[in-house]
Amino acid sequence: MQQTRPQLNLLVLRCRDIELTRLFYEGLNLHFISEQHGNGSRHYAAVMDNGLVLELYPAKGELDNTRLGFHFGGKSQRVLQDPDGRYVEVWQ
Repeated sequence: MQQTRPQLNLLVLRCRDIELTRLFYEGLNLHFISEQHGNGSRHYAAVMDNGLVLELYPAKGELDNTRLGFHFGGKSQRVLQDPDGRYVEVWQ
């Protein structure tokens, strides 16, 4: 019996300023929609072509130091920093 490997389907980033962070990631061609579940925090969600959901939430305390990578079909790499100081690799 072949086991299926788990697939990452959700990544949540906590942000000091979610509007500024949303604009940064929209500059990488991501499209976010505003969401709010019940009485929870208003946040943004973008669904990638592979089904991964990237959500931006307001920070409640310390930020993470997650490093992200996006591949747009190229062989050249640039490393950027988002508004919260996370490193973002962009392959173009």
